[in-house]
Amino acid sequence: MLQILLIALSLAMDAFAVSVSTGIAVPGFGPRQAARIGVWCGAFQFAMPLIGWFLGSSVKTYIEAVDHWIAFGLLAFIGGNMIHEALSGGQEEAVTDLSARRLFLLALATSIDALAVGVTMAFMDVNILFSAAIIGVVAFLLAMLGGLLGRRLGQLFQRRATLLGGAVLVFIGGKILLEHLTAGG
Repeated sequence: MLQILLIALSLAMDAFAVSVSTGIAVPGFGPRQAARIGVWCGAFQFAMPLIGWFLGSSVKTYIEAVDHWIAFGLLAFIGGNMIHEALSGGQEEAVTDLSARRLFLLALATSIDALAVGVTMAFMDVNILFSAAIIGVVAFLLAMLGGLLGRRLGQLFQRRATLLGGAVLVFIGGKILLEHLTAGG
């Protein structure tokens, strides 16, 4: 449960960071807009691990011998990209409106990592529906919170949230690899 919660928090950091930026950039941003961005991000963060899990499950029997390396590689890659983005100053495109199209693109962009995590979960002993629900709820809450706090926290916190999220994903990937290697798997 703790591992799923840490994954959920890590995956939600992109949604949080985008929401912070949105809260800063969108004139008159308030609770209604925060709820909208939270729903979009939460729904995508819920759906993407499910899709990834189904994709991963379809090839599981062919790659079980190296599944821990795949899980480590995907999580390290995702986390590494988040760390690189945070350290290099890469930032999301400024958002000035909250149209359905814009929210769709933001939610999709911030949930691609959840697709890859879903693939890795196919190789772990997890209840995917429960895990995806936790990921979705955490993303919903953090996206809402990020939007509401956006005007106060500014760009400094966005970088730190992304950096922390990336570091946690790399840590979890390393933990999965270490557990499999020490168990003889």
